[in-house]
Amino acid sequence: MKFSVFQVSRRGGRNRNEDRMGYCYTRESGLFVLADGMGGHPDGEVAAQLALQTVSAYFQKAARPTIGAVPEFLSSSLMAAHHQILRYASEKGMLDSPRTTLVAAVLERGLVHWVHCGDSRLYLVRDGQLVTRTRDHSFSEQQAHLHLRPEQINRNILFTCLGSPQRPIYDVSGGVPLQQGDKVLLCSDGLWGALGDQEIVNHLSAYSVAQAVPELAERALRKSGSTSDNVTVLALEWETPDAFESTRGISTDTIGEGMFESTIQASAVETATEDMDDAAIERSIAEINEAIRRTAARRG
Repeated sequence: MKFSVFQVSRRGGRNRNEDRMGYCYTRESGLFVLADGMGGHPDGEVAAQLALQTVSAYFQKAARPTIGAVPEFLSSSLMAAHHQILRYASEKGMLDSPRTTLVAAVLERGLVHWVHCGDSRLYLVRDGQLVTRTRDHSFSEQQAHLHLRPEQINRNILFTCLGSPQRPIYDVSGGVPLQQGDKVLLCSDGLWGALGDQEIVNHLSAYSVAQAVPELAERALRKSGSTSDNVTVLALEWETPDAFESTRGISTDTIGEGMFESTIQASAVETATEDMDDAAIERSIAEINEAIRRTAARRG
């Protein structure tokens, strides 16, 4: 695989930045993930960090060097992150659990798949046009399906997230074949809440990701002023082998078999992923996949 990537996270007019993002990859598979810890609940940054660490741990276990069944991996790893947050809250004796949104993409075999829960978004841009973007799990984005009247709608209210007592609602999408120059952007609501979709698409199309990502973050902060939310953006540009420029991109051809590269680091807080050895991960994956299978069988 060959791609260029850039990420940035900026604190807005908040006491702290509860957003987290990062990416990791093997020779033939890549994971890109972003989480936005939710205010109004304790330890939002811990929930976001746990989500990243759990999904990354599952990726490291599953990508040998490819995942294969990517949609199943995305569902399983998201649910595992949810359970790890609940476990953390239980072990700490918390009355209210930490909560976070999540959006994650996997690139493999020239395809992109993604999963999202909440209002952190993914944009796929090609030749200056928006191919698709995720639809937030908010009342405003889902009003047509929920049959809500305009006065009942508040865009800031989500009806699902990771870490809540209820089972999270999430959507898995893809795989979409990638073409030369395609750009995939993951962001927290601090970006899209300040900038419209077209502005994001236009700027991402006009510049490299290394130029577009920090400028988009700065634009969002300036536009929102002192009330700005935290702004976190992670974007990549897909490149075919013939068009690849080694001076500004990543080529996974240099990674040996069985190797794993990651920008997702363990946090300073004690987390529930520290004792997730291979056996524990395998047991959790098996349990979650069995639960997904039973749910699908009941629906069928």
